[in-house]
Amino acid sequence: MAEDVRRGRGRPRDDGIDARVVAATLELLASQGFLGTTIQAISRRSKVHSSAIYRRWPTRIELIEEAVFPGLDTVSIRPTGDLRNDLRRFVRAYLKTLGSPAARAAIPELLGSYQAGGRTRSGEQWLGISARPQFQDILRAAPVGTVDSEIDPDDVFDMMLGAILAHLLVPPVSTRTRFVERSADLLLRLLRPVGSTEAVAEMGREAETVAGEPTR
Repeated sequence: MAEDVRRGRGRPRDDGIDARVVAATLELLASQGFLGTTIQAISRRSKVHSSAIYRRWPTRIELIEEAVFPGLDTVSIRPTGDLRNDLRRFVRAYLKTLGSPAARAAIPELLGSYQAGGRTRSGEQWLGISARPQFQDILRAAPVGTVDSEIDPDDVFDMMLGAILAHLLVPPVSTRTRFVERSADLLLRLLRPVGSTEAVAEMGREAETVAGEPTR
């Protein structure tokens, strides 16, 4: 229902216009930054009248969100059942999406807008521009017994998103090497059922490593 209201009633929505507007938004974010990406500038570059843009996206913030948070649709992260490899592919794809020039220009300003109380989307609308559903698909495709049923996948996703944003936006964190591999390994540890064979073996290896290290 909310989506119908946002898109408006009457003539069918022209996906070609949507694509031109989104492309213009991404180009402007990358070249002019967040402040230069106004509806008027987007209208000029896309050759779409501003009134048509506002019919599709009631605010500039919503348009920019939809442009920079595509839900990884274009990356096509399809689960294979190999949890480690799927997590690695997912982290790499999400890192690439959020690390694009347009996203880097938009994210800090969007965070400031949210802090100022500019949030207007419902939870359902957010899922349309989020990679959260793809992450849950990966967990559902994992072999039985490899993901703890007591773990809330949203909690794991939120921790992963925070780590990715820190890696992209915080200079000391961005210098850490092998981010994708390390992140996938940590996600696996979080997701494993307590007491599983792999989890016990992992803890045993860690205990041996600690025992063999000199005390400080």
